[in-house]
Amino acid sequence: MLSSRTIEIIKSTVPVLERHGTTITKRFYQTMFAAHPELLNLFNHANQSQGRQQTALANVVYAAALHIDKLESILPVVKQIAHKHRSLGVKADQYPIVGKYLLAAIKDVLGDAATDEILQAWAEAYGIIANVFIEVEAGMYAQAVRQDGGWAGFKAFRVARKVEESHAVASFYLVPADGGALAAFEPGQYISVRVDIPGEKNTHIRQYSLSDAPGKPYYRISVKRESELPGNPAGKVSSYLHAQIGEGDVLWLSAPAGEFVLDRADTRPLVLISGGVGLTPMVSMLKYAAEAQPQREIAFIHAARSGEAHALRREAEEIAARNPHVSVHWCYSRPSERDRETAAFHKEGYIDLPWLKRVIPATDASFYFCGPTPFMKTVYGALRAWGIAESRIRFEFFGPSGSLEDAETVQA
Repeated sequence: MLSSRTIEIIKSTVPVLERHGTTITKRFYQTMFAAHPELLNLFNHANQSQGRQQTALANVVYAAALHIDKLESILPVVKQIAHKHRSLGVKADQYPIVGKYLLAAIKDVLGDAATDEILQAWAEAYGIIANVFIEVEAGMYAQAVRQDGGWAGFKAFRVARKVEESHAVASFYLVPADGGALAAFEPGQYISVRVDIPGEKNTHIRQYSLSDAPGKPYYRISVKRESELPGNPAGKVSSYLHAQIGEGDVLWLSAPAGEFVLDRADTRPLVLISGGVGLTPMVSMLKYAAEAQPQREIAFIHAARSGEAHALRREAEEIAARNPHVSVHWCYSRPSERDRETAAFHKEGYIDLPWLKRVIPATDASFYFCGPTPFMKTVYGALRAWGIAESRIRFEFFGPSGSLEDAETVQA
């Protein structure tokens, strides 16, 4: 337990963290990686180069300081991060390393303002917070191994099939290389893929949503080939998977993880909204719900640039054709002439609230959405403007978590 004095000191640093949090976390990563380059094997280098990881960590540190007297209020965030850590292989003995360089970064950035009393208070607080993470993650590691077909760390999977879904998306059907059982997963969860790319100094790990329903004899991931620009590691792994990994090759996977899952007990109408490759967890949820809850009203809404960029469309349309309670709605921002000629889409432009009101059958629904951050801000803003309660809105970021709270106001 933290003393009242320690809590008082931590809370006094909240305004400073609000102003300097990202500067602190940038310094933290610089110094930690310089001293422990082996940790680069755990981190997404693209998120580092784009500043997303630094911002996400700054937000967590700020939230921890703000709620230091009631840490239970940030437990959902802790669990979300813990799932990521477990899927990456973060271990308990790495937390003291993080604490050492985080405190040093606070001192470096704040200088004399970071008094010994403040640093001691943060050392105590970090110890408490780290122990929460370690305890939660220990349970997740144990569960990953204990479940039927479960395993520790990374396990070899063979690519049984590779299917081109669109001009930029390919699906990989993965089965255990040892022929063993397959661990179950919840619709919406992801796996981590670890690859050693020839010529690369570090191992790369990326997380991909499972894009098929549970209960199949394989895992399926549907990977968008991202552009790989000079000096920017984004797209490095997806390009490697597309160009170099084919049927019969082996990939190393961690057990399924993630908090963004379909509530199987919920029977309210279901609205699934996706943009771009954010449709992968949505397709998993759609396929499961349509089979397990055939009487449930489901609206599946997807935004893509064009028909050429629209992956997994046929699967969704086949489900809707078989089930009168399922409807699909396509929004294309840049439809091709062929898209127009074949009436391949239902709305041109971008998703907006007036259109959502026309295609969603009931507002007493559960809403799930995923996609690029600007897309999610638009959807979130529209749903809140419509009066949809926070308790019925669920979403997930691809990559480090951000905030949708600055979504632009959308007129109802």
